[in-house]
Amino acid sequence: MSWRELERLVSDVESDGVIRRAMKRCRSRHEFVLAARRLGYRITRVDLQLAFEEERRERCLPGESLLHCDG
Repeated sequence: MSWRELERLVSDVESDGVIRRAMKRCRSRHEFVLAARRLGYRITRVDLQLAFEEERRERCLPGESLLHCDG
């Protein structure tokens, strides 16, 4: 997984209105990955899934099962 590419995408979305608008129009993860690729970011569907899982893990309390975490 390319954390560096995902971090670059997030940073650019936060700082560039054109990129932010392009990504905001996405209605699915598939559209999001395709839009990112068109903009030159080398991310995959798996990269995005792993990032969502990592975010969820960070929101869960220590010792809490991911199956029971509602983060």
